[in-house]
Amino acid sequence: MRSRSGEQVPSLTAQIARASNPDGTTVMWVGDRLNGLWHDEDFADWYPRDGRPGLSPAQPATVCVLQFLLDLSDRQAAEAVRCRIDFTYAPAMELDDPGFHHSVLGDFRERLTRDGRADRLLDLALARPKEAGPVCERTTRRTESQARTATPGWPGTAAR
Repeated sequence: MRSRSGEQVPSLTAQIARASNPDGTTVMWVGDRLNGLWHDEDFADWYPRDGRPGLSPAQPATVCVLQFLLDLSDRQAAEAVRCRIDFTYAPAMELDDPGFHHSVLGDFRERLTRDGRADRLLDLALARPKEAGPVCERTTRRTESQARTATPGWPGTAAR
């Protein structure tokens, strides 16, 4: 496993992506929200420690999310990483990164199916934003339409 230089989008990648897409793209928006969500250490037990370093696993995780959202095949998603600036931006890759072969995405998903890894990854995806603060616990709330039907004398409702 090759660790990324950091969770931040490299400055040159961000500069070029923002210059070519001043309003951003859906892919960039998703990348901004997922950036830092997964860390390479979260995937450490998925890969052997020996052998040559590979791709940072947080990057194909991000690409798999984009692939699902945009309904892309593995080949289309891998090509987008090589050819589209927003697909380089979202997984925080350097501009000169050559991308990866499409089989990497299938291999990543296959590793995801083992030993409850998908559940652990989902738990992380739900826990980290909550730790950061912007996500609140889910509670039951009464909508205005429920209040109207449940409250006698609510304006616009007939007495029962």
